[in-house]
Amino acid sequence: MPDAKKILVGKIVAPQGIRGEVRVQSYAEKPDDFQKFNVSSARFADGDFKFVRHVPNSNVIIAKIRGVDNRNMAEELRGTELFIVRDALPDLGADEYYQADLIGFDVVRNGVKIGVVDCFQNYGAGDIIELDNGDMVSFVGARVDFDARRIDV
Repeated sequence: MPDAKKILVGKIVAPQGIRGEVRVQSYAEKPDDFQKFNVSSARFADGDFKFVRHVPNSNVIIAKIRGVDNRNMAEELRGTELFIVRDALPDLGADEYYQADLIGFDVVRNGVKIGVVDCFQNYGAGDIIELDNGDMVSFVGARVDFDARRIDV
């Protein structure tokens, strides 16, 4: 699947137990949404990923991957990124957007372009825009103009 059609929804961060389950850091708004996702990865085939449970009060889910039957096999998947097809996401209302749709937008401060959106980060205190020049700026309070492909911070 072409990269432009993929959306990163999580990452395997650790094995869970001895039966081959894995802990997944969810990037979805609601981790339970993984029950609806058809998750794919470069490390395993479509349909092999199965949601097991959500860890309460966290963005972590436990999952089982077909063919991964012990802790050592699960450990080898650490760091694996998990994707869904962009078309699988629900339609949005007015003035709503997915962060993935903002990649490549110009970022402007006080009328001056300071960079282009490369990706988003969140270290727990709110979303951060990472620019193509390596700078990072807060996304909190930013205004998005889709027509101009611009974000004012």
